[in-house]
Amino acid sequence: MKLIVDFANLDRIKEMYAYYPIDGVTTNPSILAKEGKNPYEVLKAIRKFIGKDAELHVQVVSKDAESMVREAHKIQQELGPSTYVKVPVSREGLKAIKALAAEGTNITATAVYTQMQAYLAGKAGASYAAPYVNRIDNIGADGIKVAKDIHDIFKKNDLKTEVLAASFKNSQQVLELAKYGVGAATVAPDVIEGLIKLDAVDCAIKAFTKDFEKLCGEGKTMLDC
Repeated sequence: MKLIVDFANLDRIKEMYAYYPIDGVTTNPSILAKEGKNPYEVLKAIRKFIGKDAELHVQVVSKDAESMVREAHKIQQELGPSTYVKVPVSREGLKAIKALAAEGTNITATAVYTQMQAYLAGKAGASYAAPYVNRIDNIGADGIKVAKDIHDIFKKNDLKTEVLAASFKNSQQVLELAKYGVGAATVAPDVIEGLIKLDAVDCAIKAFTKDFEKLCGEGKTMLDC
C-alpha cells in the first residue's frame, strides 16, 4: 500500500518526507484554501520538492464536465503530465472522467461514498478511486468495509483502478487497509505521526539508554566506546 500525505503546507510535507516513507501528496480545494496563497504557487512549490514524476493529486472545482476537462488541462499544463487530476464522482464528473481517460490523463475519482460510485469511475477509466473512510462512518455506514469492497470489485472485474483511501481519523483505520492490501492511502500528517507514536517504544528506548550509560557514562553512545 502506498502512503501518501494529505496536506498542502510545504514545511509540513518536507517534515513528513524526512521521517516517513511517503509516496506522494494529495490536495483538495479546502486544504489549499488553508494556505491562503494562490493555489498554483503552493502546488508548484510542492511539485518542485517532490519531483516531476512523483504523485501529486489536484482537484478540479468546476461543476460541469466540459469545464472540468478544461480545468484538468490547465492543472497538467502548470504541474506536469504526471499530475493526477481529482474529479468528484457525480454525473458530470463521470462524463469528465470518460473524456479525460480517453486522452490518457491520470485521474483520481474523488468524493466516493459508495461501492457503485467507485465501480462506475473504474469503468470510466479512473486510475484511482478515493473512498472517504471516516466520512462514510459519519453517515452511518462502514468506511473500512466500503473501501475493502471497492478493492474487491476492482480485482474481480479486472479493472486497473486502485483504491486511494482517504479521510482517516486514526491509525487503526490505516492499519486495517494496509493489512487488506489496498492500493494506497492518503493520510493527514497528524494521523501519520500516530502510526508510530507509542509510549511503550519511548519507555524501551529510555531503558536501553539508561543501561548503556551505566556501562559507558552519561551521554555516551556506541560512537564513544
